[in-house]
Amino acid sequence: MRNDRVFTVRDMLQRPVFGRARLAAGQEGLNRQVGWVHVLEITNVSPFVSQHDLILSTGLWLQSEEGREAYLMQLINREAAGLCVEFGTSIHAIPESLIKLANLHQFPLIVFEEPVRFVEITQDIHSLLINHQHQLLKSLETYSRELQQRTLQSTDLSAVLELLHTYAAKPVVYISSMEAGSFVPGLAPEMEQAIHSWYSREVEQLDLNDSDTELWFHMDEGTSLLCYPVVCFGQVFSAIGMIVHPSAVVEYLKLLLDYTAKAAAALTLRSQFLEEKMVRNQNELIQELMNDQIQQEEQARTRMGLRLLVKGQYWFAGGILEIEHRMKGTGRERMEANHQDILVLLRSLLKKNHLTSLVMLKNNQVYLCCAKEEARTTSQQQLMQLLEGITQDVKRFASTNLKQVQIHAGFGKLRNQLTRLKDSLQEAYQVIEVARSVKPMKHVHFYDRMGIYQMLKAMPPSFLQTFAMDHLGVLIEHDQNHQLRLVETLDAYLANFGSKRDAAAQLFVHRQTLYNRLEKLEELLGTDYMQQDKRVCLEMALLANAMIEGGDELSP
Repeated sequence: MRNDRVFTVRDMLQRPVFGRARLAAGQEGLNRQVGWVHVLEITNVSPFVSQHDLILSTGLWLQSEEGREAYLMQLINREAAGLCVEFGTSIHAIPESLIKLANLHQFPLIVFEEPVRFVEITQDIHSLLINHQHQLLKSLETYSRELQQRTLQSTDLSAVLELLHTYAAKPVVYISSMEAGSFVPGLAPEMEQAIHSWYSREVEQLDLNDSDTELWFHMDEGTSLLCYPVVCFGQVFSAIGMIVHPSAVVEYLKLLLDYTAKAAAALTLRSQFLEEKMVRNQNELIQELMNDQIQQEEQARTRMGLRLLVKGQYWFAGGILEIEHRMKGTGRERMEANHQDILVLLRSLLKKNHLTSLVMLKNNQVYLCCAKEEARTTSQQQLMQLLEGITQDVKRFASTNLKQVQIHAGFGKLRNQLTRLKDSLQEAYQVIEVARSVKPMKHVHFYDRMGIYQMLKAMPPSFLQTFAMDHLGVLIEHDQNHQLRLVETLDAYLANFGSKRDAAAQLFVHRQTLYNRLEKLEELLGTDYMQQDKRVCLEMALLANAMIEGGDELSP
């Protein structure tokens, strides 16, 4: 008995208990699935009928002409499997109007020419259905055990795909963002290409919050791909599916796919964790690059595993992900587990995005170097977009799955030389420091997007503090004594290009309140503070003050 088969009205008519039955209407609906059988003798049947129910009746509802068609339409609309009517107890014939209605909707209408024992029918059919369900559960249990054995024996996914193919008796498909896909057995090249294109378009960027677990790709009238995503750390890294007919019953196949997708996720994670044991060479290379111990560019690229280019060049991005544990009392074991989860996810995302990379975890910081071969003038922008997406995915995972863990990220300027990784990492530090101390910059991850803060970070902190105090000290002191928020008012006034209306709106104060504060600013700074040279100094001092206040507030 095939586990993925279903029982139809045609199958029911072959049972001995239907030996004295005949089909009165609905010849075209004999392939309707039968999921259960029960007796109903009421006229309002809709609340008590489920999809695939086969209904038994003595036809009491036929004794009155009123409501006959409505009764039958209730069964049709509820997608019942069919209706069996017994002659001799209440009625002796089916009205022609009902036969026409049943034929119109391809709804099987079966009659027993003489009274029968409904209990014998229900016992026979229920035994058949329950036995089949039992066999299906046994098959799934066996599959689960064999699947577990194979995943424990090896990380090779091909053995899992072969097992799925054996149980499903359907062509099996495995598509991955990180490795070549597999087809068991092989499909026509154009079909494989169509599946890969669909995966890249629909599955790779899947938002798991807005979609069902199962995915369908209808290739033509007779061929569909039923697919389940393989999810690790809330990310889709691959998908497992099988080729089925669009009208096939797939409940059993869905369960097989669900089991297999979870097993594939476990294998993916195990493979990634195993890779963590093989990163010593990467750690050594990053450490040597950070310490300026490698001077030859070719040597550094060879050790990173990059091929030598005849023409063109590589772009290298150096960055840091800082892991902040914000919950007091977090144990060392919990921290290490969080670090490892983030590291595995990061490596998987880099692999998924086809970025050659070096990754090293040291304390609570992940040092990162990515390489992308220049294919066109937009390669730099593409690399930054990929890194931005990866950073957001890691941040999203940490905020959703790790308790009070926050990720801070920064990337230095993109360079053509791997040996300048140290410079990129120093810039990455600056990005993180500015993002943490300056509220408007908290979402900035790249040194190239820091703007004026590049120059401010290049200055010694003592000089910045002195500069800020030279130009804003009188306002800071006044605010400490009188709470007039003059520094904030000056910042809003300059940011809005001297517009009093916009500045008042930003500060959420009445226009007259702003006028009073502006008068005080003129009194303390001089009437010429809006002149270009002085205004520029004040703007720079405000930026420096905001950056310093992220750590320690300025004092006079």
